[in-house]
Amino acid sequence: MIRAIHHVQIAAPAGSEDALRAFYVDALDMTEVPKPPALAARGGAWFRSGDVELHLGVEPEFRAARKAHPGLLVDDLDGLVRRLESRDVPVQWDENLPGFRRCYVTDPNGNRIELLEPR
Repeated sequence: MIRAIHHVQIAAPAGSEDALRAFYVDALDMTEVPKPPALAARGGAWFRSGDVELHLGVEPEFRAARKAHPGLLVDDLDGLVRRLESRDVPVQWDENLPGFRRCYVTDPNGNRIELLEPR
């Protein structure tokens, strides 16, 4: 029986770790999680906020996920959007999901991230 998602894996190109930290830590206010030594050698980075983990893993023939994406529930969408916009992260609003306010952003590698707040 599935009871929760442990993490979501998102692909990243080699060498993008600093840009990922700037986005996921500085803009999204997540915390970087140390990777186990055997996995750290592969590159990439892991991030956490509360019970949510995103694992950014290096993919040799990287292609950004423009449709597939994690949907992250947030407590203060307006505050997070202000934080993102102050760091020049474009925000695309979408009002097509009843019961939620939501928007999309892209990470430095072009991967889509959905941010949602219940109405």
